[in-house]
Amino acid sequence: MKNLTLIVLLCCGCHFLHSAAAEQTGAPRRFLAGDDSTQRLAIVAADGSLEWEMKVSAIHDASILPNGNILLQQGWHKIVEVTPNHKTVWEYDSGKMNGNAGKSVEVHAFQRLENGLTMIAESGPCRIIEVDKAGVIRHQIALKVKKGNSHSDTRLVRKLSNGNYLVAHEDDGVAREYDSKGLVVWEFEVPMFGRESKPGHGPEGFGNRLFSATRLPNGNTLIGSGNGHSILEVTPQKKIVWKVEQKDLPGITLAWVTRAERLPNGNTFFGNCHAGPDNPQIIEITPDKKVVWTFKDFKNFGNSMPVQSTISSRR
Repeated sequence: MKNLTLIVLLCCGCHFLHSAAAEQTGAPRRFLAGDDSTQRLAIVAADGSLEWEMKVSAIHDASILPNGNILLQQGWHKIVEVTPNHKTVWEYDSGKMNGNAGKSVEVHAFQRLENGLTMIAESGPCRIIEVDKAGVIRHQIALKVKKGNSHSDTRLVRKLSNGNYLVAHEDDGVAREYDSKGLVVWEFEVPMFGRESKPGHGPEGFGNRLFSATRLPNGNTLIGSGNGHSILEVTPQKKIVWKVEQKDLPGITLAWVTRAERLPNGNTFFGNCHAGPDNPQIIEITPDKKVVWTFKDFKNFGNSMPVQSTISSRR
């Protein structure tokens, strides 16, 4: 990744780098961000400029691989691996392959595993598959949902170090952990906290349509509650031990909270989607809810930025 900017400049003259248009508070940081309203996935440099970018359409997941390539989606069906100079070196189309032709299917999460397989969560068929480079399924499990919906069966899904899968079920409002055979071994239903559901993607809406669930080193689960406008940290016994709500951060209103990432320093880095241009799109806070960094850029990105991930300084 050290030569990423140089590679883009030399090899991809048709992909112009954008100057900084961002407003940041706190110490600058580098990260990956994806926004479907501007159809852009980009690596944002510490100064706010875009050091790499690619045109996308629908996007809910993306990651930078250890080899420097980028794993992303192009629309709800296709997952691609591209090099820093935008060459596609692998792709998989869930809309066509392994029995899905003619079915209603969307992909909202995928992950390159340490063994080289790619995990894909398929909403509609309601399954998790692991495929090899040839697209052959090497493992799969069925997912449990109350009422199937190809757009909202799942959001973020990750395979855990113990071999289980942690799934954010958006429509059900439930985070479920499945073992390798597909048995539910743990689940947590995001509470409504005594409130009534309200329609809308912005701050005006409310519900428990969670976007992400991430297992922390201490065994707790960090949840980005989507239109619940909150982040929850939940113990294995399902006790909420830490919570950030819609109006907890001075001068900031939370809307659709997407990914929530616990950083090595103990801070929490998370996305604030559909919150409007008066609010930052990404926020970092301390355990005592002090805002130490924010990012806002409504020139290069828009009001629908569900993908954000920190980039290690070692890359």
